[in-house]
Formats: sequence, C-alpha cells, structure tokens
Amino acid sequence: QVHLVESGGGLVQPGGSLNLSCGATGRISSINAMRWYRQAPGQQRELVAEVTSGGTIDYGDSVKGRFTISRDYAKNTVYLQMNSLKPEDTAVYYCQAGIQYSSGGKYYSRWGRGTQVTVSS
Repeated sequence: QVHLVESGGGLVQPGGSLNLSCGATGRISSINAMRWYRQAPGQQRELVAEVTSGGTIDYGDSVKGRFTISRDYAKNTVYLQMNSLKPEDTAVYYCQAGIQYSSGGKYYSRWGRGTQVTVSS
C-alpha cells in the first residue's frame, strides 16, 4: 500500500513563508507527476503546482512568482516553498501523485490527507 504524507502546514502572517513537503512511501515502482492542490472552504479544489517525471514544472496563475515546487526523485518527495503568502492562500493543501506499483503496470492516482495552511494576522 502506498501512502502520501504531507507536512509543514501551519499559521503564518501575511507576507510570510512556509515550506510543505510530501513523501510517498510503500511499494512503488515509479512515480510520474507529483502535484500540489489546495481547497479553501466552499471552493473547488484547484491545482497549485506540478512537476513531471521529466522535470517539467507548471504553476497555477494565482501562485506564479511566489511558490516554487521541487522534487527529490530518490526520496519520492515533493516540496512546495511558499513565499509572500496572502490570506487568500488559506486552504487545505493536498499532495497527489501517479503511482506505478510494478514495472510496466498502470499508474494510479493517490492523494495525501492534506495539511492546513492559514494566512492571517
């Protein structure tokens, strides 16, 4: 069984920074893309950032220039450095990854349980 575990959330003042991490553990043959999503109360889940197996990176428009995604392929871990945080960044942040359990097999989407980020003075 594969688990994605996020950490690093918390309460921060506007303009502050947080660094989230998400590690995948368990029986893993390969991981394709790793992504960060977020969901604020009463809103739909939105893509924040993604990094593919080949290193291609993309960001949601609302976080470009402020957030940086990175990935440690050896540790099956993805990070999200969040700078210049705004109150509207307040949400639960979820990690998602495409996991291959055996070589040549299908990739399955797996999600972490999320970590709360609150930006408030």
